[in-house]
Amino acid sequence: MYNALPPWTALAPALLLGLTGLALLLVDTIRPRSRSNTSMAVVGALGALASLAVTVWFVAAGTGSADTGGGITLFADAITVDTLSLFFTAIFASVTSLVVVAAHDYFHDHENPAAFYSLTLFAATGMALLAVANSLAVVFVALEMVSLPSYALVAFLKTNRGSVEAGLKYFLVGALSSAVFLFGISLVYAVTGSLIFAEVAAGIGSLGDLAGIAGIGIVMIVGGVAFKTASVPFHFWAPEAYEGAPAPVSAFLSSASKAAGFVVAFRVFTEAFPLGASVSAEINWVLAFGVLAAVTMTLGNFAAAVQEEVKRMLAYSSIGHAGYALIGLAALSAGGSGNGAVMGAAMAHLFVYGFMNTGAFLFVAMAERWGVGRTFEEYGGLARRAPVACTAMAVFMFSLAGLPPFAGFFSKYFLFMGAIDNGFIWLAALGAVNSVISLYYYSRVVKAMFLDDPTTPSALDTIDARPTALYAAVVFAAVATVLLLPGFGPVIETAEAAASALF
Repeated sequence: MYNALPPWTALAPALLLGLTGLALLLVDTIRPRSRSNTSMAVVGALGALASLAVTVWFVAAGTGSADTGGGITLFADAITVDTLSLFFTAIFASVTSLVVVAAHDYFHDHENPAAFYSLTLFAATGMALLAVANSLAVVFVALEMVSLPSYALVAFLKTNRGSVEAGLKYFLVGALSSAVFLFGISLVYAVTGSLIFAEVAAGIGSLGDLAGIAGIGIVMIVGGVAFKTASVPFHFWAPEAYEGAPAPVSAFLSSASKAAGFVVAFRVFTEAFPLGASVSAEINWVLAFGVLAAVTMTLGNFAAAVQEEVKRMLAYSSIGHAGYALIGLAALSAGGSGNGAVMGAAMAHLFVYGFMNTGAFLFVAMAERWGVGRTFEEYGGLARRAPVACTAMAVFMFSLAGLPPFAGFFSKYFLFMGAIDNGFIWLAALGAVNSVISLYYYSRVVKAMFLDDPTTPSALDTIDARPTALYAAVVFAAVATVLLLPGFGPVIETAEAAASALF
């Protein structure tokens, strides 16, 4: 059992990711000519899988759960390892392993693919630290640990103008967002005198005349979270970054990085700014997240419906799914008995989303590797040439749309039911309407692949362009999406138990 180990070993998942990234960087620096693309990819994937295995073991052993004494605190309470942090770390490690495996083929002819693997592992390390942060200072430092490698990853194709332009835009907007987020933290510290979540919560309950300053600080922190999760109106960087970045990077940012933003939101706004104390201080952040959720899911889905490029459609689709996940914060109520259920459902949706959205972007990476093209029309007849991969893509599309019997249906069902049980029927109804709208543009991809005739020749017509690693990553993501159907019970139970511990 885990309890026999020293407390610092609770950070093993994050340490494994960080040490793997350092090992890759060290080998690439010391012996650049002896390292190979395959060896770097294997080491990176094994490091991510080892982190995932340790995380699953910790969850199974009850590490940090309420039944075994609660979260494990380290470094003067600045770090807390509990079921919530382990749940999100499992998402980060899963997505990272899929992306690293797929990158082996995507960057097969790149002059220095080892840099990609180390940057991805460093970004994942920052995400794992975000999940265990129990201080606003640690949150900011971990956010920068995620952001800095992400800027480089978006602009990784240095000879591609679109990639470099997307990286520059992402960097500029991200720098502004970080400044706003940090200023918000400074205002909260000024009125509460602490950065530790529990102490901030105690200070929020007795603000008096300083409530206005705290309110401005919290609004700025909401803005920082909205940027990280690509929520409206801080979403405009996402379509540009996802479209210009290499497809594996788009998969990584739209799945793992988005989940990292939500773990910050879930922990900060339930532990540092508890709903009861915030409402008594006339700071209603639930209303702000309600507006964000409604506008984000609606704008994201309507914008995706008018796109002609598959990758850009998926970018706007990811914005719509950010709106769904925001229901986990928007549908909370003071003293509500269903708060844990609705937030747990949002966490479960992010878990399922990690597989189906990553798989969809990796399919786009495979299409780019084949030279198929970017538009729906250019995907015409692709199923006749790559039936297995296209079947996997169909699974991702139907699951993202929320069609039964795929896992995406159950995650949305529990999310919308949680909102209804908490009295937010309008929010659940809006989510259901948006899910119906999303079926239109997701089905366009399936229609093009299976029903339309080919319009242009692809690499599949002339050579055996079936990249093994990319195929393996796409198929595994599809299998995981399907297997989550019978295995969704343990996922939602673990998520609800982790969320309930926050209230």
